[in-house]
Amino acid sequence: MSGHSKWATTKHKKAVIDAKRGKLFAKLIKNIEVAARMGGADPDGNPTLYDAIQKAKKSSVPNNNIDRAVKRGAGLEAGGADYQTIMYEGYGPNGVAVLIECLTDNRNRAASDVRVAMTRNGGSMADPGSVSYLFNRKGVVIVPKGDLTEDDVLAAVLEAGAEEVNDLGESFEVISEASDLVEVRTALQKAGIDYDSADANFVPTMQVELDEEGARKIFKLIDALEDSDDVQNVFANFDVSDDVMAKVEA
Repeated sequence: MSGHSKWATTKHKKAVIDAKRGKLFAKLIKNIEVAARMGGADPDGNPTLYDAIQKAKKSSVPNNNIDRAVKRGAGLEAGGADYQTIMYEGYGPNGVAVLIECLTDNRNRAASDVRVAMTRNGGSMADPGSVSYLFNRKGVVIVPKGDLTEDDVLAAVLEAGAEEVNDLGESFEVISEASDLVEVRTALQKAGIDYDSADANFVPTMQVELDEEGARKIFKLIDALEDSDDVQNVFANFDVSDDVMAKVEA
């Protein structure tokens, strides 16, 4: 059980109802724009766009915002920005490895935001390649539990290339090779199983176990990083036990 995954899903639920909703919406819209620019405006022929739209809908982004983002990205409507993906690497408190994925139309601003957030919250920047080797690119699908058992989910996705199903408390996390992500997501749909999100994420190969103080510090750092409009995702190789998680959330 990864504290990081559990924390991310808990935080996602909170983000939908709290003041950060606007920031979350902006990031989801940006994902849609970029996916449409890369692969065209038809979700049926562009799985990345399909997943970006699905995730936005699950987070209650209004449909007209989604439609406009698709059009901007595909060049059917004016106003789309030329976003670039940039990865930054660093270390947080307690030696936690951190990968920061930016989607930005201003490299200098993104670099500055990331550096400031890191140095103010006990982190330090690292050279390219010095942290990323601790992660593998994986397909990650989050499935809300409802009445489902782990066996239900496993039966649906095993043939499609899923490697493991993890219980995150209120949801299941299905891990696969990034190249099998669409197949796994499609297998869930065919089995009539609803899912919250399907993403290609960086999953750590080893994890640093944190106590309550360490967990608070790393959450604070990740919050500061995600506060930047240019930061799209933050991946880190920490693990937090259920007990520690409960104390932090209290």
